[in-house]
Amino acid sequence: MSRLLSKLSPIMHRRSMSVRSFSSSMTGPYMLRSLKVNPSPGGVNIGKVLVFDPAKEELLELTDKAIPEEIIMTKATGASKGWGFFSDPQDSCILITDVMNPWSCKSNPKIFTLPPLTPLPSCQTDVIWSVAMSSCPDDDQDWVVGIKSLGDQLSFCRPRRDLRWTKITTPPDYFPTSNLMYSKKDRKFYLTGPGGHHLLSYDLHFKKSDKPEFHELEFRNFPESFKYDSEQSELFPSSCRTERLVESASGDERFLVKWYAKGCLDSRKISYETQRIMVFREEETTDGRFMCYTDDIGDMCIFVSKGEAFCIPASSFPGLKPNSIYFIGFGVGVYDLTTRTSSSFQAPTGALNYPWAPYWFPPSSS
Repeated sequence: MSRLLSKLSPIMHRRSMSVRSFSSSMTGPYMLRSLKVNPSPGGVNIGKVLVFDPAKEELLELTDKAIPEEIIMTKATGASKGWGFFSDPQDSCILITDVMNPWSCKSNPKIFTLPPLTPLPSCQTDVIWSVAMSSCPDDDQDWVVGIKSLGDQLSFCRPRRDLRWTKITTPPDYFPTSNLMYSKKDRKFYLTGPGGHHLLSYDLHFKKSDKPEFHELEFRNFPESFKYDSEQSELFPSSCRTERLVESASGDERFLVKWYAKGCLDSRKISYETQRIMVFREEETTDGRFMCYTDDIGDMCIFVSKGEAFCIPASSFPGLKPNSIYFIGFGVGVYDLTTRTSSSFQAPTGALNYPWAPYWFPPSSS
């Protein structure tokens, strides 16, 4: 990690971009751009956190922040509800910390250490694909952590009650790159199937022997033009697609996001750029539950990245664009659902490339 930090830091010095210090007790959604650590002889690492504010499209700096020694050489593996997940390369323990929250205690960030993940037969746990939590660690004695590994293993842990992992095998070869999310409304964890046509759900009383509930999704109002283009895109080798299930903070609304990217050959490797994003709103009718295509989510904006997706009202944070998808992964930018176009942020070339943690974090306060 220290080598990565030293590699990233010079980018900000080569190009001019306004950087201001935090000046309020609350910040909107943000991306952690870089974390610079200055080791101290006394054993306390003091760091400088640089975050990007998508509403104001500017970098914000927080100085003199204590950085736990435990995460200095770890690898960021995910994010959920403002907390970062790290994997320790030495003992493979999972670390969960609020150090990525600019307003967490500057002198003593919180950190939870969970035992290493161990693979089931024919599975692996070295590559973590997605993570989700039922709540923030401070809020609930029944706090549950879920980790989806690349492949067929899903692991759950209830850290305040039992540090042992409950390891579950998902249907073989069917959910290898599915993204995990937690529904506050249903009190269940969900995995999206390929193409978003199916869901698996697991309740909070998980057991290794339990079978997940299988949900087949029915789609309505699918635009014919999108249907044809999407089918062609899925057949094209250099294109890819991923799905995210996201719920509003209140639990009143739920959306399925289909995110398409186009592959471009650059310097002998393929890089991906966002091509199209489609959103389906869950609607309950007398005939059942359906996912209905929409290009109007009103004042809402959705944030998707390698972390757990979330959505917030744009009007709560002036500068955010309503009816839009903010993305990190296939590029960094904003997708306008009305115009069906994506745009980049107003930042110097390279300023937002290779963020230290490629995740959006929800609003936080001191």
